[in-house]
Amino acid sequence: MNIITPNIHHLLDTWLNEDLGRGDLSQSAVENYRAHAHWVSKQEGIFCGGEIVKCLFQRLDPSIEITLQKGEGAKLMVGEKIMDLNGPVASLLAGERTALNLAMHLSGVATATKRLVSKLQGTGILLADTRKTTPGLRQLEKYAVRCGGGINHRLGLDDAAMLKENHIAWSHGIKQSIHTLRSNIPWTTKIIVEAETTQEAKEAVSAGADGILLDEMSPNEITNLIPQLRELAKQNSKELIIEASGIDPNKILDFASTGVDIISTSSPITQSTWIDFSMRFNKQEVN
Repeated sequence: MNIITPNIHHLLDTWLNEDLGRGDLSQSAVENYRAHAHWVSKQEGIFCGGEIVKCLFQRLDPSIEITLQKGEGAKLMVGEKIMDLNGPVASLLAGERTALNLAMHLSGVATATKRLVSKLQGTGILLADTRKTTPGLRQLEKYAVRCGGGINHRLGLDDAAMLKENHIAWSHGIKQSIHTLRSNIPWTTKIIVEAETTQEAKEAVSAGADGILLDEMSPNEITNLIPQLRELAKQNSKELIIEASGIDPNKILDFASTGVDIISTSSPITQSTWIDFSMRFNKQEVN
């Protein structure tokens, strides 16, 4: 999974400058030393962010060498080594906090995602994220979801057309809205409709929606509704994707037998906790 893009380079430079400011005032105390160091996991979890960390340190100081001991999406145990680092002590310390913060956050997202994906194992249902992401971190947080075994919903508003509650409230109804969208977007673009009632869902499928997001419906409501939606889609020669959203992640198994294709939740990003790592020096040499 290649995550390093020009935009990521720009973000990494911004985040490094946020911490370094006009320069590390402690640097002179260690500027004559080179060291070997390593990262250790202090918690169990799923690792994510190794390639980001490598890029960050090398943008800070190209002489830093990093060897990853854990791949993206790998399981971490307490005390396990994550990576080895070698470089000037001043540079390693200058990038330490920014690198750890990013990797611990992304690993927390990957871990929370994996926990939910594991619950759905064997059901055929995919777990998707949402657009509830931290501004500036969307690309990385969604990458972390993939590392945890989930899939990404829309990356942005330009990724797919989606009629949500407020679109429907301000439009001339679902059918007219879908017709208007079809006239204004490329024919390859998918149209998804967020439905809060069974009537909205049926209307959307009848009007030719490619996907239906069933928002905050109960498992029983969804189970009873899905055969009707599949039949309507069949009449229109449509391959319909049905998604359940707005659910309590603690009750995700209640939706596993409803017949949905996807369960989407923001919780791996909005409710996850960081996985704690630390950087430890193990060898020191005077330049």
